[in-house]
Amino acid sequence: MQLLKLVSFAIVAAGLVGSAMQSSAAEPENTLVMTLKDGDVVIALRPDLAPKHVEQIKALVREGAYDNVAFHRVIDGFMAQTGDVQYGDMEDGYVPEMAGTGGSNKPDLPAEFSGEPYVRGIVGMARTQDPNSANSQFFIMFGPAPSLNGQYTVVGQVESGMELVDQIKRGQGANGEVSDPDRMVKVRVQADN
Repeated sequence: MQLLKLVSFAIVAAGLVGSAMQSSAAEPENTLVMTLKDGDVVIALRPDLAPKHVEQIKALVREGAYDNVAFHRVIDGFMAQTGDVQYGDMEDGYVPEMAGTGGSNKPDLPAEFSGEPYVRGIVGMARTQDPNSANSQFFIMFGPAPSLNGQYTVVGQVESGMELVDQIKRGQGANGEVSDPDRMVKVRVQADN
């Protein structure tokens, strides 16, 4: 009888853990699939932390604005930055010396800072010194960077494919500029399949 109770408890506990893990995954409407040269990276967007930023990212994705955009700044152990839809499109208007300075035709966004820490796999919005200047550029963290906590808007977390992010070509120098950079081949919202 004790064994039956123990087995029953284990089954119930496994079910609870499984459903809790399932509920932590983003809904398809808030999941990005970013195709890189070696495969797909799945990113769970966080509208609970940054609703305006997530809305703008999804609008840009649905316009195809992120397709073929370069990872123009990649610093080993820190992050890979992309999303300059103005100067970073490697098939239509790539300007290497300007990549990283542009945005989109949409307005800059007010900061939506949170207490979410910058650790491996976090996706954050790039900006200038003005905290209210994020537009289209974002970065994916290779490792923790506590100095960014509360200073940059967190918009998501890599759910799978981080090993593909690790393979993105690194830049040179302190600022991580990349010559002949890798790119986001295609980006889509999972719900749009």
